[in-house]
Amino acid sequence: MKNKIILLVEDNPDDVKLTMRALKKANVLNEVVVAQDGTEALDYLFGAGKYAGRDVNQKPQVVLLDLKMPKVDGLEVLQRIRADERTRLLPVVILTTSSEDNDRVSSYNLGANSYVRKPVDFNQFTDAVRQLGLYWLLLNEGP
Repeated sequence: MKNKIILLVEDNPDDVKLTMRALKKANVLNEVVVAQDGTEALDYLFGAGKYAGRDVNQKPQVVLLDLKMPKVDGLEVLQRIRADERTRLLPVVILTTSSEDNDRVSSYNLGANSYVRKPVDFNQFTDAVRQLGLYWLLLNEGP
């Protein structure tokens, strides 16, 4: 599973650590780029800000996107990803603690490929991340 980048968009440092531990435990050895808010995620994807000059043709295999973030929230990030020809087909998995029906429906309306609620239990979370890794990095064939 190497050479495929995962873009993790998460503002909570504890959730970043938890996700990284879960990926490692699931033997997902991909490079993980962490964006701590929606602005940083968009800068990474479009080669702006601190990512100016980055080869934007090297796209992540999957974006794991939290919804509740400062600056630019996850729904707006998703909307901007889908609005741009260069990224509109990029697989985006909403990975959030939100159980609000409105967030789930809005995510799908904006083009999310999947909506996964973060389990509170670490073992359940690890299993969910393992399954996400297996599906999006091994099984899924992108455009």
